[in-house]
Amino acid sequence: MTKIIENGQERETTCTEELFAMRDSLDVLGGKWKLMILRYLTNRTDQHIHFKKLQRGIDPISAKMLSKELKELEMNLLITRTIQDTKPITVTYAVTEYGKSVFPVTETLVKWGLLHREKIKESMSASES
Repeated sequence: MTKIIENGQERETTCTEELFAMRDSLDVLGGKWKLMILRYLTNRTDQHIHFKKLQRGIDPISAKMLSKELKELEMNLLITRTIQDTKPITVTYAVTEYGKSVFPVTETLVKWGLLHREKIKESMSASES
């Protein structure tokens, strides 16, 4: 169980509290694209990322879906949308400091995904032998 501070006292969370917290996290971060968008932006904090660059980097996301996901991430304070004073006007996106708090989650998912891919390859190689 996870420990939390409540009224100045440390205590373990209940299973129900943990499940609610997981549901809240999945409501904000769930779906096919949000974590990928956050990871893409987190890996490029030194760059100006505009909509088309983001769309090309997270292929094959549609413009409509990217727009929807960006609005939700902005609403949840995980990214910023900045209108640049250029001609034509451009908009850039960046991960917020709060959004960077999701990095350990994406890092764990990347590591697990790489290990899982290798495990499946090994399993397929063994079954072919």
